[in-house]
Amino acid sequence: MNAFRPEQHDAVRALISQKTDADEGRKISRYLVDRGFLVPMATDELRRVQYAFGTENHRTDRLELILLASEDCNFRCTYCYEDFRRGTMLPEVREGIKNLVRSRLGALKELSVSWFGGEPLYGMEAIDDLGPFFTQIADEAGLRYHTHMTTNGYLLTDDVADRLLAARINDFQITLDGLPEDHDRHRGARDGGKTFDTIFHNLCRLAERPDRFTVVIRVNFDKENSPGLEAFLPMLQERFANDDRFVLAFHSVGQWGGANDANLAVCGVDESQAVRTKVTALARSLGLNVTGGWQPGLGAGEEVCYAARPYNFIVGAHGDLMKCTIDLDKADHNIVGTLKTDGTLDLDVDKMALWTEPAFERDSGCQSCHMLAACQGVHCPKIRIDSGERPCPGIRRTAKQEMVAYFESTQRQAAAVALEPAP
Repeated sequence: MNAFRPEQHDAVRALISQKTDADEGRKISRYLVDRGFLVPMATDELRRVQYAFGTENHRTDRLELILLASEDCNFRCTYCYEDFRRGTMLPEVREGIKNLVRSRLGALKELSVSWFGGEPLYGMEAIDDLGPFFTQIADEAGLRYHTHMTTNGYLLTDDVADRLLAARINDFQITLDGLPEDHDRHRGARDGGKTFDTIFHNLCRLAERPDRFTVVIRVNFDKENSPGLEAFLPMLQERFANDDRFVLAFHSVGQWGGANDANLAVCGVDESQAVRTKVTALARSLGLNVTGGWQPGLGAGEEVCYAARPYNFIVGAHGDLMKCTIDLDKADHNIVGTLKTDGTLDLDVDKMALWTEPAFERDSGCQSCHMLAACQGVHCPKIRIDSGERPCPGIRRTAKQEMVAYFESTQRQAAAVALEPAP
């Protein structure tokens, strides 16, 4: 998608409607060609998608690991779908991970490690062991190395932050579900205690550091806490406004397979979109960064789920290999194999194929959709596996509204900068 100034409207419409030759208005036509809006008449765009999917899925130079440092957790969130049956990662599993990475060094160019749980900071022994290993081997082998951690932030003390940042674990997602009372109702401790104040304190301590890192503050909303979000945002503004290391992400609570699903006050699709649009605009007006939704430059495969890629694995605390972080070990088809201590992946080929197939090739609806290049029919393989329904990304329906909101936001920011006095 793209936006053009009003005076360019007629020329652009004429070109993409084939009502004029692309040689007319050369500057605009070249712009459209470079971005794929204009293609040669003989181009088979479905074949291009097939090629892009095959090229990405058969890569051997990339390895993505989602590591469950601990499958236990110190929280008992109302919407959680996990069962906390296992504790911290076994030493033999950590050795298997090291050997897996070593075995791939001949071809590997890019290594991505995400720490997940349970609560990963319950498994600091595994993090302290593997974190320095990854940084050392990435430096020695010249790998592009990316890290991420999804943590509730309760245990993210100064000392823990020191250890994580030293291991180049510097990209976090930490959740605050609105005002303290709303958050504590959603995300209480396993003993029933409150958690907001500790997390907020830890975030503020992070903000005081000079280090480079990124924190996505995730805000899950439902019918109960969404009315308080407007009062919550000024709390974030006071601490994190104009600090580009902190970014907000708004998500509606879903029935994700937990025992409490029937009691959740989830928003409907239209209601969720209305809440997200409203609070996103307000957050940006307060100088807060917001991620999610439409962004310029959405490219091929960027709406594809990680689980659909053959080079992405969740490694459980006991060595199970899984694909989807929602199903985990609750669905047998999600346990695609085991990791051996020598680094060998013992895979079930049929289960792997279930998650990584080019599903769009047997879905005529996908083949005729303008979003196909971005989502490749596998935006969420779990939906297709569970229900047989086409897993369309939400942005397919809301892109135009989100695009308008994006440009309105950038125009407001530009106007604000223009009003600032010169230094």
